[in-house]
Amino acid sequence: MSPADSGETARSTTDVERAVAAVWRIESAKIVATLTRMVGDFGLAEDLAQDALLEALRQWPQDGVPRNPAAWLTAVAKRRAIDGWRRQERYDARIAAIAHDLDQEQADAMDADPWDPDAIDDDVLRLIFISCHPVLSREASVALTLRVVGGLSSEEIARAFMVPAATVQQRIVRAKKTLGAAKVPFEVPSREDYAERLSAVLGVLYLIFNEGHAASSGGDWMRPELSMEAIRLARVLAALVPRERDVNSLLALMELTAARFPARVDAKGDPVLLADQDRSRWDRGRISRGRAALERADAVGTGRGAYGLQAAIAECHAVAASVDETDWERIVLLYEALGRIAPSPVVELNRAAAVAMATGPASALRIIDQIAASGALAGYHLLPATRGELLLRLGRDDEARSAFAAAASLAGNERERALLEAKASQ
Repeated sequence: MSPADSGETARSTTDVERAVAAVWRIESAKIVATLTRMVGDFGLAEDLAQDALLEALRQWPQDGVPRNPAAWLTAVAKRRAIDGWRRQERYDARIAAIAHDLDQEQADAMDADPWDPDAIDDDVLRLIFISCHPVLSREASVALTLRVVGGLSSEEIARAFMVPAATVQQRIVRAKKTLGAAKVPFEVPSREDYAERLSAVLGVLYLIFNEGHAASSGGDWMRPELSMEAIRLARVLAALVPRERDVNSLLALMELTAARFPARVDAKGDPVLLADQDRSRWDRGRISRGRAALERADAVGTGRGAYGLQAAIAECHAVAASVDETDWERIVLLYEALGRIAPSPVVELNRAAAVAMATGPASALRIIDQIAASGALAGYHLLPATRGELLLRLGRDDEARSAFAAAASLAGNERERALLEAKASQ
């Protein structure tokens, strides 16, 4: 082989690897969902899909990438399943019928039109509910959702959450074993369980988005790729259940919040607080999509839930020309409503920050001191950080300095800690 041929082969292999990665990221949920319905075992379905990926890496450099790569991968995985059944002496007429059609399916995949990326079937919805099943821990559900529904590798998930890849792999393996032991069926929950299970799914997506919005640890203040993945999954879910209020509400909240991402860090990656952000850099397309999703949620006619109220707060920020022109009184009212339907000390802390803008720092400080006295947010760095801002506005500089120093000592994120330390030193 000439040096030129060797270079061409290397480039071809690289192109194929990129194609395989792209197909998996986009189509993995459909592929695994289809296989799960066929074999009746979630863990086995994912293993079969991974085997098909390895086969693609072997064959596509020689044969070329098929026009319908997802169908090709699915056909190869089905063939592997049938081979496994044969080895286990479980070959019957049904398997024979499937096998008879597979050769033609795999050949057709080389020439067929690609799958419509918007054609999402109910199998994906079932897969989402399985990934967020209540028998799994929240950490396992997050890892499994990102791996199987989102198409992220274990290494990508590990980098996003700042944990070892082995930890992520163990969570995924344990989750699949747990689902198998619990014999979790491949189905949408019954009417009686649907609301609770959907709430769990939304909770997982909300957690993924928030970790990207404000990283809990590490050297980056944000991990926007993680938030973008949560938005993509929320869009998939909204397309599957378009009349679900809370799904559209969560999607609205994510879009409206992510619209500010381009202005939340400076060129060095340091945090830029809301008052200092260049609002011309906000993503107007995301704002429009977020407001449209909130309108769809409101059109259901059942009133706003917790996600809807948070989305409405984000909308107030998104449409304001500046901090001073923000409708802070409306934001206070929305936080009060949120506190009634989903009470938490974090909601109360956020309400205090809004009160400070609406009526002044003195009244807000009383709310903060009540939260601190309750001990509910002990160890939460944003409590002393918010208190420091209020004390600074009241001219109580020494107390503010102490509050910022306390907040810095509690902050897990390196960028945020540096910002708080700078405030304390100033």
